Amino acid sequence: MTVKPPLWIDRYAPELDELAQPRLRTQLGRYVDEPVNLIIHGPAGVGKTAAVRALGAATHADPDADVIELNVADFFQRTKREIRDDPRFSRFLRGQTAFSKQYRRGGKSNRYKRQWSKRAMVSHVLQELAATAPASGAFKTIVLDNAEAIREDFQQSLRRVMEQHHQTTQFVIVTRQLTRLIAPIRSRCVSVAVPAPTDAEMTAVLEHVLAAEEIAVTDGATQVITAKADGDLRRALLLLQLAADQGDPVEAAAVTEVLSTFNGTETVRSVLDAAAGGDLETARAGLETLTTEEAQTPSEVLAGLLSVATTYPESYGEQNIIRLHQLAGEADLRIAEGGAGVVHLMALLGAWGLGRRQIQGSVEA
Repeated sequence: MTVKPPLWIDRYAPELDELAQPRLRTQLGRYVDEPVNLIIHGPAGVGKTAAVRALGAATHADPDADVIELNVADFFQRTKREIRDDPRFSRFLRGQTAFSKQYRRGGKSNRYKRQWSKRAMVSHVLQELAATAPASGAFKTIVLDNAEAIREDFQQSLRRVMEQHHQTTQFVIVTRQLTRLIAPIRSRCVSVAVPAPTDAEMTAVLEHVLAAEEIAVTDGATQVITAKADGDLRRALLLLQLAADQGDPVEAAAVTEVLSTFNGTETVRSVLDAAAGGDLETARAGLETLTTEEAQTPSEVLAGLLSVATTYPESYGEQNIIRLHQLAGEADLRIAEGGAGVVHLMALLGAWGLGRRQIQGSVEA
């Protein structure tokens, strides 16, 4: 028996002809039968990743084998050891490899792969993945998600891999910030903008899900959701599912109740408390809950951290709250520049928690 995914955003992942935006359906439909490199760009939550997966399913007879989906965070937010230990990459990074002629003149003919730089490791992994023959059809697809985090030096390496394997490998680069990609990459790809769905398009998706779940809805409930989601389809589906958990039919009052707790005040406070106590593992788990299960953007989480800390000054102290605001300004700038939000939030919490304990220690002394 097949178990349905618990989240509706996964359970009702669209096929290519079911994408909410009609123009996007038409654009991607042109590239089903040819390995054209693509850049899929647009705001968070509008359906970029869902569109890419739909394209892969329509393009390949065996998408599980021929669509290789990689999050850039899998490389650039991890240590070299973590990359080597990843079962997806470990087979490419074992043993020795021939090095340069200059290195061999020094009396050494080989170099252990564990001595490579991170850029060399990542380039080698992509080279090997691109060189692997497709399981079905004439080409395979490598998806690089959250590509705004790719360093410029690595983008040059990526460009060379794209050029070498353009006949058998399609690269699909997904990003929120097109300008973060270097011109040579952009010139070798077709750019496809993913706009935020209109209220009507979003309502159509919600109604489709409600019909499939056989759940009724009262007048006004879906309108409240689309208004509060503000073009973020992922957020809209999560809101709808949470409201549906309150009972059938889904009522506007239930949506309002869900919205009142949707910002996860208690979770935010638990994150702050964990960071203050030096428990960064628990703090990170809380951040992942906020960004994944509750679909908050990093900027929304940051605003929630400041709001909760200010609301409970007796718990954190005025001096610590001031310092949190100072650190938040730096984190907000990095997030706006396209960096990985959870990483910057964790750096913020780590620095804040350490400073808080130092302040507390000096007071007690």
